[in-house]
Amino acid sequence: MTAHTSRTDSLAAARRASYRRRMPPVPRPSDPAQVVVRPAVDGDVDELAALAALTFPLACPPGTDPEAIARHVATELPPSRFVAWLHDTDSLVLVASRAGSPAVLGYTLVLRGVAASADVAQLVGAGTTVELSKIYVHPDEQGSGLARVLLHESLATAADRFRTSSVWLGTNGQNLRAQAFYRRHGFVLAGPRTYLVGGQAHEDVVMVADLDLPGAQSAPDENAASNAAPGASNA
Repeated sequence: MTAHTSRTDSLAAARRASYRRRMPPVPRPSDPAQVVVRPAVDGDVDELAALAALTFPLACPPGTDPEAIARHVATELPPSRFVAWLHDTDSLVLVASRAGSPAVLGYTLVLRGVAASADVAQLVGAGTTVELSKIYVHPDEQGSGLARVLLHESLATAADRFRTSSVWLGTNGQNLRAQAFYRRHGFVLAGPRTYLVGGQAHEDVVMVADLDLPGAQSAPDENAASNAAPGASNA
């Protein structure tokens, strides 16, 4: 092992430790209120697609064409897309549930790759980046703290798997509650982007988190929007 490799591994370990220190306690099966986060498996696909179909429309801003939403869900969030993500080494899908119950109550999708649009590339760089593409929780779990646990575990796991020191996301420019939620967890505004939902254009904002950042808050998110509009909880 070279000195450079050893130093890189040490920095990656430090990033993971730094972020995990801000996470809630590890769930215990004996406590049904605890959140359990795990990698998604093929058996979760239908439940994931159903949760996506339920939550994505709720994340869209007022005035979004219902037919555009339906087209987006049908083309971008069917079971087949989740199967593809589960078997893609550049994708990470995590699900959240409550200890003692198998029901999927939330999920995240993290993607490693090159930004698909020029406006995003200008903000996060033209090379390989890591994107928190989706974070959604069931409407009944909004404000319960589940989204906070899911977000923290997703970022820590992404830092580990993709050896990244930063993650970006996009969320609708009108969704101020979602933006406040992400800011509490270390994300900062980078700039605007255009996002398409079923062919309808939306104005998003791009936010970036430095996973080394020590100031991300871990306070409960009672008033946070767990389902952000198109962006991090979107496509």
